[in-house]
Amino acid sequence: MLQPWWRPMTQPNSSMKRTLGTCYYPEHWPEDIWDEDARQMAELGLTWVRIGEFAWSRLEPSEGQFNFEWLDRAFDTLHRHGLKVVLGTPTATPPKWVCDKYPDMFARDLQGNLRKFGSRRHYCFSHLGYREQCRDIVTRLAERYGSHPALGAWQTDNEYGCHDTTLSYSDAARIGFQKWLANKYGNDISKLNAAWGNVFWSMEYAGYPEIDLPNLTVTEANPAHWLEFRRYTSDQVVAFNRLQCDIIRAYSNAPISHNYMGRITDFDHFKVGDDLDIATWDSYPIGFLADRAGASEEKQRRYMRQGDPDFQAFHHDLYRSVGKGRWWIMEQQPGPVNWAPVNPDPLPGMVRLWTWEAFAHGAETVAYFRWRQAPFAQEQMHAGILRPDSAKATAYYEAAQVAEELLQSPTTDCEMADVAILFDYDADFSWAALNHVKDGDYFELVYDHYRALRRLGINIDILPASQRDFSNYQCIIAPGLMHMDADLVSCLESSDALVIYGPATHSRTETLRISHPLPPNLPNLDVTVARIDTPRGDMPIPLSNGGHALRYREVLEGTAAPILTDQQGGAVAVQNQSSVYLGAYLEHETLIQFYNDLLTETNIETLQLPQGLRKRVTKTEEFWFNYDCETMETPHGTLEPAGVLRVPRTR
Repeated sequence: MLQPWWRPMTQPNSSMKRTLGTCYYPEHWPEDIWDEDARQMAELGLTWVRIGEFAWSRLEPSEGQFNFEWLDRAFDTLHRHGLKVVLGTPTATPPKWVCDKYPDMFARDLQGNLRKFGSRRHYCFSHLGYREQCRDIVTRLAERYGSHPALGAWQTDNEYGCHDTTLSYSDAARIGFQKWLANKYGNDISKLNAAWGNVFWSMEYAGYPEIDLPNLTVTEANPAHWLEFRRYTSDQVVAFNRLQCDIIRAYSNAPISHNYMGRITDFDHFKVGDDLDIATWDSYPIGFLADRAGASEEKQRRYMRQGDPDFQAFHHDLYRSVGKGRWWIMEQQPGPVNWAPVNPDPLPGMVRLWTWEAFAHGAETVAYFRWRQAPFAQEQMHAGILRPDSAKATAYYEAAQVAEELLQSPTTDCEMADVAILFDYDADFSWAALNHVKDGDYFELVYDHYRALRRLGINIDILPASQRDFSNYQCIIAPGLMHMDADLVSCLESSDALVIYGPATHSRTETLRISHPLPPNLPNLDVTVARIDTPRGDMPIPLSNGGHALRYREVLEGTAAPILTDQQGGAVAVQNQSSVYLGAYLEHETLIQFYNDLLTETNIETLQLPQGLRKRVTKTEEFWFNYDCETMETPHGTLEPAGVLRVPRTR
């Protein structure tokens, strides 16, 4: 068989065509307006239309009774206007008859409460009966549409993990977890008891059927128990997704995607991505600012109509890595959303800015959610490209402007960065299981470092902890990787890059025991974490350079040269040649200065950008983005609020 055009990229800087799209729900609208909708989509300059991901009840109204004819006509209508279809599998919204068939398929929350029917994502990944039901509907869709000329791509399910739906405390999860543990540790339960340290508090088990889920214990459950349960749960998401991918590939050559969500870290996106051809994510900058970006009240006020200046960029870089160079925005916020604590209208120009920022980070496609605002049900307050009366909304005109601009900038030209950050979902599981600081988590730690680098105007690649080739990078940053394989440590230490570790890096074994020798136990760095200090959040630790450490500080001993100290002379960061260990959380401005000093020594060019101004460099252009409500000055002239400045790259 010929190799299709969509085979995964091996390099993140491969050129691909830039396109626009939208999300459409033909089952929501009278059929007599489908043709006009498709005509307007094509006229606007859209290429892609995602359909089908929530339509199971219309596709199979009762078990074994299928109705595909309406979807056939939707396909044909879109195809007639030259549009390409992304077909979503509808497994995020099992209809009522499926739930009645499998009354135990629902997930249970941390308190053991049933997650009921009447919304979406109401299933447990561990339920094998539900998996088989999914197998049937996905097979039917793949058989029918796998070779349809309008089909351009697939999407599996929808937003794995959204609404806290990854971790489930159901009977299906308990039984699956026991089997998973037996497969990992073998017939001798003593191996598990020893690995987990179950002699503590008489937690030893005589057999795997005795092992329950780690919720609802009197005080904290064993961290190793939590960690293994999170790993098990992540593996169930991977298996659920792989089932669908294997079916689709048996009938179709079209690329397969999944639309990840922002700051969902309770399953391994890289492992899910190994079975995909394209990573996509759903970008809601204003919703995320209030909902999950971790922004202060002051920051939320400042960027209320723009979104956090770095949150989207972080996920762009993350999913470029998950997709091995191929990634899209499957849902781009076009106006106010319905689900955040507050839902402001975007500042004029922001939809265009968000779109171009995605393209600057290498996106192939940006698809707006949704085509027309729904006048009913849960998302009726969520804006679309069209209003509910089909009049053009603000986003229509900004999308039209981008479509016109794309005629002069047809391809992505993303370039590998000089600086990389390692991001590891297993590290997030470890931090969730063994957290020593209030209001501190792994994502926030990594994101702090990313934000500081962005303020210096630096391109950043985000890499998985499975990465071993670092030959193209001048600086590699590894904060918070509690467990590191010996070969990863070796590859980092033998690289030519400046490597910045910590805090908490290489501090625990695979089952969360304190490492021996004491951490960080790095071959080129004589430093030992003697103890950990986590003071009150309102009592920062003054540093000798005038900055502060916050909430978490490791007391460091050893002969490695201090490069950052507290006011008493105690080491906060140490260095030996190209190895650096930072043993604290640093406040934002202090972290920026820390990196500026180190990167200047490596001849990486840095800038001191104001809070709302950001820069991104591609092979051919410099992009400047103004997230602020005020005019900003750039080296190339004035940039209006919500403005995008594109300058040909001269070197």
